[in-house]
Amino acid sequence: MAKHLQREIENLKKKLLALGAKIECSVRDATMSIETQDVKLAQKIIDNDIDIDNMEVEIEEDCLKILALHQPVAVDLRFIVAVLKINNDLERIGDLAVNVAERAIFLANQSKFNISTDLLDMARNAQLMLKKSLDSLINHDAKLAHEVCTSDDIVDEMNRQMYLKVQDAIVKNPEQIAPLIHILSASRHLERIADHTTNIAEDVIYMIEGQIVRHRAEEYK
Repeated sequence: MAKHLQREIENLKKKLLALGAKIECSVRDATMSIETQDVKLAQKIIDNDIDIDNMEVEIEEDCLKILALHQPVAVDLRFIVAVLKINNDLERIGDLAVNVAERAIFLANQSKFNISTDLLDMARNAQLMLKKSLDSLINHDAKLAHEVCTSDDIVDEMNRQMYLKVQDAIVKNPEQIAPLIHILSASRHLERIADHTTNIAEDVIYMIEGQIVRHRAEEYK
């Protein structure tokens, strides 16, 4: 029974890592679609979202099956609980990447409108946070997961600054209100990607250390 459980857990880990890789690709491509105004790339992200949804459902079903058949305890139970939560956050990140891609399509069709370099910097920060959180999961690296948690404030501040800049730009250029609102929307989606990435890092810490660090941000800064 124990060997069978470990085999199921290894298969589950492979599926989660495959989903993580797909999500990382979606976020990277969403960032690139905004930067290059590549409509085809953005549409590809949108079209691929159904695959991500199906993978998320399959992983959840596997987790529930393992819980029902094997009743894992201790480290194995912590792993299954963490996978259930990480799985959900990854799927949400995938949805947010789709939202960013939709903003990219709109902005690509706007004439004489330059994408803010601040938004691109924010996208790269969110993308790096996701990469680190997935690396911390793969390598069981709690230190790296803590680094992700501390990075969330940076993206939050970038989002606040973006709001102020868009607000100012709308006053100065009211004729560009539509693309500016889409820039603000993309910024908000990127900030939410960073939030879900932080959730993943917190669950990695729980999985490795058995410590729940949500609502204790000051302790790992």
